[in-house]
Amino acid sequence: MGVARRIGTLVQLLAAVVLAGVLVAAVLFPVVGGLGVTARNSASLLDALPVELTDRTPAGNTVMTAANGEPITGFYDENRAPVTGDRIAEVMKQAMVAIEDARFYSHHGLDVQGTLRAAVTNLSAGDVQEGGSTLTQQLVKQTLLQTADTPEEAAAATEQTLDRKLREARLALALEETYSKDEILTRYLNIVYFGQNAYGIQAASRIYFSVDAVDLTLPQAAMLAGLAQSPTSDDPTVNPEAATTRRDQVLDRMAEQGMVTPDEAAAAQAEPLTLVLGAAPPRGCVQAAVGPFVCDFVQRYLTQTLGLTQEQLEHDGLTIQTTLDPELQRAGDAAVLGTLPMGDSLAGMFTAVQPGTGHLLAMSVNRVFGYDVTDPAQESYNLNVAASQGSGSTYKVFTAAAALARQYSQYYTLTTSDPYVSRVYRDGAEPYDVRNAGRYSGTLDLSTALYQSSNTYFLALEDALGSVEEPVRMAEAAGLFQFSRPGLAQQVIDENRGSFTFGAEETSPLALASAYSTFAASGTRCLVTPVTAVLDRAGQPLLAADGQPLVRGDQCTPEAIAPGVATTINQILRRDVEPGNPGQTGSRAYVAGHQIAGKTGTSQDNFSAAFVGYTPEITASVMVLNPKLNQDVGGFGGNKPATIWRAAMAPILDARGSGEFPPADPAVVNGNTRPVPGCGSVSSCRTALADAGFVPQTVTVDGSTPSGSLLGTSPPAGGRAVVGQVVTIRVSNGASYTPPAPAPAPAPPAPGPAPPAPGPGGPGAGPPSIPGQPTN
Repeated sequence: MGVARRIGTLVQLLAAVVLAGVLVAAVLFPVVGGLGVTARNSASLLDALPVELTDRTPAGNTVMTAANGEPITGFYDENRAPVTGDRIAEVMKQAMVAIEDARFYSHHGLDVQGTLRAAVTNLSAGDVQEGGSTLTQQLVKQTLLQTADTPEEAAAATEQTLDRKLREARLALALEETYSKDEILTRYLNIVYFGQNAYGIQAASRIYFSVDAVDLTLPQAAMLAGLAQSPTSDDPTVNPEAATTRRDQVLDRMAEQGMVTPDEAAAAQAEPLTLVLGAAPPRGCVQAAVGPFVCDFVQRYLTQTLGLTQEQLEHDGLTIQTTLDPELQRAGDAAVLGTLPMGDSLAGMFTAVQPGTGHLLAMSVNRVFGYDVTDPAQESYNLNVAASQGSGSTYKVFTAAAALARQYSQYYTLTTSDPYVSRVYRDGAEPYDVRNAGRYSGTLDLSTALYQSSNTYFLALEDALGSVEEPVRMAEAAGLFQFSRPGLAQQVIDENRGSFTFGAEETSPLALASAYSTFAASGTRCLVTPVTAVLDRAGQPLLAADGQPLVRGDQCTPEAIAPGVATTINQILRRDVEPGNPGQTGSRAYVAGHQIAGKTGTSQDNFSAAFVGYTPEITASVMVLNPKLNQDVGGFGGNKPATIWRAAMAPILDARGSGEFPPADPAVVNGNTRPVPGCGSVSSCRTALADAGFVPQTVTVDGSTPSGSLLGTSPPAGGRAVVGQVVTIRVSNGASYTPPAPAPAPAPPAPGPAPPAPGPGGPGAGPPSIPGQPTN
């Protein structure tokens, strides 16, 4: 402000004080009291406008939106929805001026005439009957009150002292010099409280009449203008008679000031007080219109990862743009409830992310987000994120990928017994062993064993790898441990848990989807990201302390897994879902016309079942379990989970289509393997295997052939193994051998007629034959 303008402001202020004199005190106090003007006032009279009156007026509600812009919910303490002046009905502006400040357009922030009139009225009554504040002064007071950060600041904005009144007057004069009348009136209408937690005219219009402020009628505008002074006592939802009386007073004032004709005022007064109550805007994740558990994840991400405070969420009028796919979310909701009813003891979690970005797309579960612990259908704990039960054989993909990375090839062949006893891993003091869940061929290659989900093969594959570290590191590279307890991966490695490949560890459904999305994205790992932008009240990216946007894009690591390993895994896992593959376990997830890869899993004792399926565009996990206690889920991963996955994904894939996976990498498919030679004895096997570059190892197993006889090798002759790999020579222990019974003696020939006696001394003559004896 220039020197001349500052002097002008001071002159106006001093003139107002001189004219009002001590009567100003009478306006402020029920009974005229002592004055406490001190020297410090003069030092602050010409200060610049505080920031609260320039660019920190109360913002609107924070709004959270889906990826397509659809509103999800809001965060606010006070319901606000500021609008521009052209979005407020002219009749509303007139009604407010008529009842609150008839001389608004003629004064310069202070109305001396109005102040004197109010003072006389108050002195006559002995208490405050009429205020002398202009709309501009009220704007100052309400702005300072509503932007107060501490109780002390709030008290200073409303304290009954002449100091406060003088400061308010000074700021009102400064506002009038800075802003136009229309701007001041618009700001006032956007800040004034109308009751029912509605701050500002737009919020009030929606609450009382379910219309926008620009569409208010004359009687509606008059009623709302009347609420500004006494929103509690004149609340039309509680005291419609008082609200009607006050409305009619506003209409009379409007007629007196020529804003409406007497006939128009009378017609409006004749109308009943017709309210069309609207609901307050959604508030918090409990009231989210879609995806409440995604909302909860986003809120925690904003406060715990990005460092926003709840105070900022509720008061800064932010726009939070999330990655939520509302169509997929609703499809997931319907799919889960189509299999498991709301509040069932078994929870079904459908959780989807986008490969290549990590964007969180959907979180469905047969629970309502809420805090009522007495309602079994309500849950505030995010089951889609929680790591509780294991996810079974879905972990086999990490062991398979580790083997492929070791160049074992998808043709890597093993012959295993059932049960299979590990030569590497232990279960306490005993060797670790597993059985298959069903009948499997004793000899399988990696590709077939993975999509058919052979337990014995995968324990033998872990044996071949020598330790669990490589499978665990592969899972870690894929992002499996994002939401696990700290140190879990290293603990599994340190304890060399052979059970890792069978998914015994507690698993987050979201982390499981995220890890498989790394394969879907050809090896690119992305941290789960639920937000694409946080905008300030002006629509600009909210900045962090370093001056950079708070949200800085996706957090991805290319080639976290070798692309060739990932693409080969994808092609193998297509065989678990798509038709034409005997022994597949995920066929119920198939959606015709689309390339879909997937893997089923079931934990020990059927306490959980899982299916992870993916296209190049969407990866989604489904887990079914009881989150509170162990319960048999009644089936395997190919049952309820695969059914839910298809029900959720089919409408999305059919509407949007899907892409194709890149082909498998030939170098990974073949790996560094060579054929296992055939052999006919233990000693010849040792020689042949060593000559081929393998490490022969003889093991004795139960057999139905004589003890010491050769049963074959694992991998078998003709299978493929890695150079330097242990190839087991399987020798029978004869445990099931039954020696063959002795051959029965030949039966004697049947008796027949005696041969004729030869003539004496004839040719060929000899002794007579003896029956039952062979002839010479």
